Amino acid sequence: MRFNKWHGLGNDYIILEASVFSETPSAEVCGLLCDRHFGIGADGLLVHHAPSGAVPGAVARMRIFNPDGSEPEMCGNGIRMFALYLAERGLIGDGESTIETLAGPIRPRILADGRVRVHMGTARFKSEAIDASQWEPVGEIVERQIEALGETFVFTFVDVGNPHCIIVVEDVASTPLERIGPALETHVLFPRRANVEFVQREPDGSVRMRVWERGVGETQACGTGATAVGAAAVRLGLAVSPVLVHLPGGDLEIETLPGGEVVMTGPAEEVFVGDLSPAMLRRIGRA
Repeated sequence: MRFNKWHGLGNDYIILEASVFSETPSAEVCGLLCDRHFGIGADGLLVHHAPSGAVPGAVARMRIFNPDGSEPEMCGNGIRMFALYLAERGLIGDGESTIETLAGPIRPRILADGRVRVHMGTARFKSEAIDASQWEPVGEIVERQIEALGETFVFTFVDVGNPHCIIVVEDVASTPLERIGPALETHVLFPRRANVEFVQREPDGSVRMRVWERGVGETQACGTGATAVGAAAVRLGLAVSPVLVHLPGGDLEIETLPGGEVVMTGPAEEVFVGDLSPAMLRRIGRA
């Protein structure tokens, strides 16, 4: 019952083989494993499954679980960790591979410098992940107003396989993310909740962001969040592609291709490997 601990710019995950669980891990099990005092400690779980057969050419299927037990569609930092984890086991090589996720097939490639370049799919500024019925005619949700906690914010919605609410501010450091983040995450506009990013433009044309992740809280980095922010920054004229996105844990490069596809490039690193103790196995129901 081995586990691997990885991080991507400080956004840390536990990678486990599907055989560790007899069924889909419950919220209690996810919370226990991710607890930084009573468990291993992480922002979430990545579970390696064999491909389902639904995606031609997929070498593996990645499932993601937040500490509250919810299962997001995709994790941009997670896919970089997962690709390197598979490469260490000889399951992928130097070329581009296909990994099955709830957001659809994701195509990572490991570069010579150890970073991972990932085709993240197309950035959409409108999807079923936002209730846009209040706007007529319903077009792309770019620089619209949203109200929360008695305040009005101008936001841009971006779906990169999971939903993001992006707000441009003068100074991300002074933004009370721990107060505003939960209110926007659970806003009625987002039927499946949303990730929330506050973004500022830097003088050199890069952008800086902080993120409140759906089901997690503030994290050091969010790969899908950076991808959404990069696409939004180009759309809003804040930056040109490729966009260097500064996160608390480090930097990611986001490139917007013709047609709207977005590519993320960044690092990931294994921290340690361990074995679940008999006591922990009993607690997660595998005694």
